[in-house]
Amino acid sequence: MAGKSQKGRSRRGAQNSTNYSEQMVPSDATTKGSLSDVKHSNAGANGLLTQSESPGTKTEAKESEAATSVDRPKQGDLHLYPVSVKTLGGEKLELQLNPGDSVMDVRQFLLDAPETCYFTCYDLLLHMKDETVHHLEDHNEISEVADITTGNCSLEMVAASYDDRSIRAHVYRTRELLSLSTLHASLSTSLALQHEATHGTSSVDPVKTEVLELDGLGFMEDVAASLSNFLSSPSKEIRSVESIVFSSFNPPPSYRRLAGDLIYLDVITLEGNKYCITGTTKFFHVNSSTGDILDPRPIKANFESTTLIGLLQKISSKFKKAFREILERKASAHPFENVQSLLPPNSWLGLYPVPDHKRDAARAEEALTLSYGSDLLGMQRDWNEELQACRDFPHTTPQERILRDRALYKVTSDFVDAASNGAIGVISRCIPPINPTDPECFHMYVHNNIFYSFAVDADLEQLPKRHASVNNPKIEGSINSLKNTDENDGNSSCFKVSNGCISESDGSNPSELSGATGLPTETQLAESEQATYASANNDLKGTKAYQEADVPGLYNLAMAIIDYRGHRVIAQSVLPGILQGDKSESLIYGSVDNGKKIYWNEDFHSKVVKAAKTLHLKEHEVLDEAGNVFKLAGPVECKGIVGSDDRHYLLDLMRVTPRDANYNGPGSRFCVLRPELVTAFCQKAEAAEKTKGKSSVEEEHVAAPDLPNVADVNDLVEDKADPASASDSQFAAKVQKNETLQECGSTPTASSCQEIYFNPNVFTEFKLAGTPEEIAADEENVKKATQYLTDVVLPKFIQDLCTLEVSPMDGQTLTEALHAHGINIRYIGKVAEMTKHLPHLWDLCSSEVVVRSAKHIIKDVLRDTEDHDIGPAISHLFNCLFGNCQIVGAKGANSMQSKTQKKENSGKSSRGQSRWKSGASERKNQPSYMSINSESLWSDIQEFAKIKYQFEMPEDARARVKKVSVIRNLCQKVGVTIVAHKYELGAAAPFQTSDILNLQPVVKHSVPVCSEAKDLVETGKLQLAEGMLSEAYTLFSEAFSILQQVTGPMHREVANCCRYLAMVLYHAGDMAGAIIQQHKELIINERCLGLDHPDTAHSYGNMALFYHGLNQTELALRHMSRALLLLSLSSGPDHPDVAATFINVAMMYQDIGKMDTALRYLQEALKKNERLLGEEHIQTAVCYHALAIAFNCMGAYKLSHQHEKKTYDILVKQLGEEDSRTRDSQNWMKTFKMREIQMNAQKQKGQVLNAASAQKAVDILKANPDLMHAFQAAANSGGTTSSSNTSVKKSLNAAIASEVGAHPRGRGVDERAARAAAEVRKKAAARGLLIRPHGVPVQAVPPLTQLLNIINSGMTPDSSTNNEEMEVANTKVEDGNLSNVQETATEEKPKLDKEDQAPVGLGKGLSALDSKKQKMKQKAAA
Repeated sequence: MAGKSQKGRSRRGAQNSTNYSEQMVPSDATTKGSLSDVKHSNAGANGLLTQSESPGTKTEAKESEAATSVDRPKQGDLHLYPVSVKTLGGEKLELQLNPGDSVMDVRQFLLDAPETCYFTCYDLLLHMKDETVHHLEDHNEISEVADITTGNCSLEMVAASYDDRSIRAHVYRTRELLSLSTLHASLSTSLALQHEATHGTSSVDPVKTEVLELDGLGFMEDVAASLSNFLSSPSKEIRSVESIVFSSFNPPPSYRRLAGDLIYLDVITLEGNKYCITGTTKFFHVNSSTGDILDPRPIKANFESTTLIGLLQKISSKFKKAFREILERKASAHPFENVQSLLPPNSWLGLYPVPDHKRDAARAEEALTLSYGSDLLGMQRDWNEELQACRDFPHTTPQERILRDRALYKVTSDFVDAASNGAIGVISRCIPPINPTDPECFHMYVHNNIFYSFAVDADLEQLPKRHASVNNPKIEGSINSLKNTDENDGNSSCFKVSNGCISESDGSNPSELSGATGLPTETQLAESEQATYASANNDLKGTKAYQEADVPGLYNLAMAIIDYRGHRVIAQSVLPGILQGDKSESLIYGSVDNGKKIYWNEDFHSKVVKAAKTLHLKEHEVLDEAGNVFKLAGPVECKGIVGSDDRHYLLDLMRVTPRDANYNGPGSRFCVLRPELVTAFCQKAEAAEKTKGKSSVEEEHVAAPDLPNVADVNDLVEDKADPASASDSQFAAKVQKNETLQECGSTPTASSCQEIYFNPNVFTEFKLAGTPEEIAADEENVKKATQYLTDVVLPKFIQDLCTLEVSPMDGQTLTEALHAHGINIRYIGKVAEMTKHLPHLWDLCSSEVVVRSAKHIIKDVLRDTEDHDIGPAISHLFNCLFGNCQIVGAKGANSMQSKTQKKENSGKSSRGQSRWKSGASERKNQPSYMSINSESLWSDIQEFAKIKYQFEMPEDARARVKKVSVIRNLCQKVGVTIVAHKYELGAAAPFQTSDILNLQPVVKHSVPVCSEAKDLVETGKLQLAEGMLSEAYTLFSEAFSILQQVTGPMHREVANCCRYLAMVLYHAGDMAGAIIQQHKELIINERCLGLDHPDTAHSYGNMALFYHGLNQTELALRHMSRALLLLSLSSGPDHPDVAATFINVAMMYQDIGKMDTALRYLQEALKKNERLLGEEHIQTAVCYHALAIAFNCMGAYKLSHQHEKKTYDILVKQLGEEDSRTRDSQNWMKTFKMREIQMNAQKQKGQVLNAASAQKAVDILKANPDLMHAFQAAANSGGTTSSSNTSVKKSLNAAIASEVGAHPRGRGVDERAARAAAEVRKKAAARGLLIRPHGVPVQAVPPLTQLLNIINSGMTPDSSTNNEEMEVANTKVEDGNLSNVQETATEEKPKLDKEDQAPVGLGKGLSALDSKKQKMKQKAAA
């Protein structure tokens, strides 16, 4: 497979073996199931579940998956055949192999198996049934060599000879095996293991939960203090040897080379003995050297072994013991915690106190060589050839598509990794340019077969301070010329220069330019030619769009954008032949000089037209300068080039969507519409044609990061008219639509109604041919799309935000939500304006604007900062932003202006990387960053926000900003890592230089996704919505299996599959199975998205709810505590999701009888919702209903009735009296009233109540007078302010420990999950599919519950009423229906009887835990 060979056995390959050589194989290990995995990993895979997991659970999942493969031979089908392996150590292993596996896959299996993990140099022989023996080459597939389907095949590992390269790789692999740094333990795993060690059972320790509760309410108030609780200390290393280093005897003298010596190592064992070890072509042995002279003779005959670890085990007993411990530790971890993540996220927090930096000779050795991403031990990889070769793989059968997707994913990920390392070298000036005589802003670099060029931040040039305010006509001219000539911005210099075309561009006549503006030629060149941030972003999006269109014969380059130390570098794979001589005649399509001369080729054009259809681009005519007419199907400035490999490459795809007609002034050339919007608009238009007479079902849109083309298109206008007209079939309708949307998007058919195509060159300076009517129609099309964005999409998005359909938590999720709706970030100012009435949303938008504006200014300062000043500069800028920095004796703004003036006059300072040359003398006196103070920084931010985002920041913006959330967001965007301790954010200078730990590159890339798996997931959602659990399970398992093979387990899409699998199992009542899948999702989210990403927080919340379902409430509360900590970091304490989490926590406390704590959490949730959403929002009604249930459990029926009345009033106002939820609420009111009357009647009859117990309820309220007042006030007040119409799908019990809680609102696909849950119940009931009423809390019987029993003595005295009510509260939570409120125990009974039956279609395994759970429930109830 392309690209594997170079690193298969290389040093890096060995060094990162799990991550490098076929990273996806550990995933296969889970899917294809090598025995070693089963034996060692799976034991620990779900170690957290040992107390509740029956032995059958894991195998059941495997069996179910295997059954899937047999029953429906679809995309994910894997026919596995047992093959035994005879290892070098003489042991036998069983592997399950598929004929399509490559030999590299087998090697990876063996690299992961504990018995064979330290063998790196061996050949594989395949023994067949008929006694023939085949030698397996690394890059063969097994099926190419022999047919293993005949059975009775075995593999044999045979020791091969070492060479210089493989013996070094072996040493690196050995060091890696002896370290635990590759183990990424999740907090969830350690919590579960800790819980198991402490309890061994599922009992609840009230003392500990009490501590947790105080902790929970405490840290939400002081978010800054919670930073210190965020990172857990890394796993402690197990020492096995003092050191293993390359000896200073290296290299071996020539006469020893001839005897086979390759390498000498110095080893010090834990016993303190020093050994000099010789590595030869055959084995390692201890030689007799003691002093400074080499004595190559073996010291003892038996001190030799084919592996270094084998030898160390012979010479050190302590090593042998420690190595066993290391393997056991790795085997006890979840398999996903051992797997390397290909592109891990940057961490913005580092450990505090900062760990001591200790001597490590091995680490020092590896750092000696500056490789910047290139492979030192082999040839440089030809990235372009690898990528295009992978594109050319056959992809007709499902298995071929998997192999192709996998190869593409692997090569692209490796490219991004290498590109970001190389960019660091470029920016650090360690890699020389290939054109050193050109102006610095045009310097280009080639390293490791990757091409690098710089982009500039054109946005900063719009700041008035940069030009007008300095009253310098030269600079003003420069800015205007930038705006006027900015049509050239995007021609990334790489291609113009490489094609020898720079002379043809607008800089071709220097005298003309400088004459026009009075600027130096170099400045002009810089401004007209250099790629800008916007053009680079657009180019990446365009490249991705054409890659997804996947037109045969049309190729794109691999591309990544790297931001580091204030610079933006564009990295691309090298176009074949472009660096060898003059290749300008290879340009056959498009233009390099902005339409003056246009090239055209029929063959190329036909391919571009195919892609254009997918991208909704119109074939249209343009004129060149000479008046010739050309037919194009893309932007004029795109370039079609024939590489020296005869492939057709399409480059410079900055405008593959039409211009945004709202932004057509100077400087907005790259303001284009988002592809999601274009797709949505086209779908809407088509749907309108198809269903003219029909009123179509309202479509919900969810900001799903994993579904970029999801579009909230059809009938958004109808949505606006009737926001409450939702029905339970919405989820199904939505998924169905999204599926068809995606199909249409990828394969438009001629038979479909007339499609809409956009001309990308309207509203540009290019001359269009064609009739005026045609041009006007094209312009009208684009205007309609833009109008659709402002008139339909934006209001719908705002409505979704208000109703919590979409509930972004931080800047990243807000950006994803905007993009998924097709809204550009430049509209964020408008979004902020439209959400002023919701404080949490306004805060979120304004914080994002502040961060994005500050990012540009900080990066500009960093570009001008010397290497030794970077730490001080960042801490100073952070102090200006978050503290109150005044510069003594310097007028901040003026000095900033003079600095700017100097920079502008130098003509090139902010271009490219000339920071180290311009103005060096001034900086000797005082670094430029020192001239900035808080006032000047904030005024710059305000100006920038106004120009770029049309956002007027209020006067008190500095005071209102949520500091911790903004620090987090800014660190992530700039790549800064700070120390995780409590910062005094009220101080003038909260940051010290020592608080800045690191500055990392921030990378944007276009790593491809697997469309096969996405389709399966979409279909699975549909089945889930229909209530077909077994079918949904099958589809999600298939998608999981495919993704495991394509991307490996460490990918966001895999996490999605795990979440859905958890949901299906949860609905089927298999809590333990749900926890297994949820735990996988949690680990992947922590590793791929970050420890504090909102998705990770929701994963912890889901885990908590599942544990609660297994009656492990203390463990559940620990997970809830972590979820709250993470939410507080990303959104701050004021967010509806935090309130929803509080309700969940309250329900858990309620279930274990701690009513006082439950009431405090509910009060806090009510306060938050009233403050953030208004007194008449449905989420506020949720709180009142939860309080009504809580008071009902305490027997305070009068209070229950009052709170339910409040719920009812809100619902009547929001939904009307006829809505099912309103009627349910009415039923609850009647129930509470009836119980109150019943209780009074019992009193009159003379039934004696237990006065002491009754007093307890009163005491609780007396002990918390604030509770008493708050609840009475809430019950008596009748708020009138109406918040906007609310989505009826938000449950009344939204967060009462069930589906909506389990899949919290508004987090992308979780939203769908919640809605799907409603469908599942109804449809499943209709089909007779028995679904266990999940999460029935088991009541411990504390005094309060006894009180309830006595008060309700008309009911059964075993607290069954409490159970019933909570069950009713829990059963329908996900849809907000309080329906079918059957209050009597007799009506509830049949439900419980059904629990013993297994759900239809999911096999026996899924209900394997039933009996155990039932026993636990009975025990606790007793």
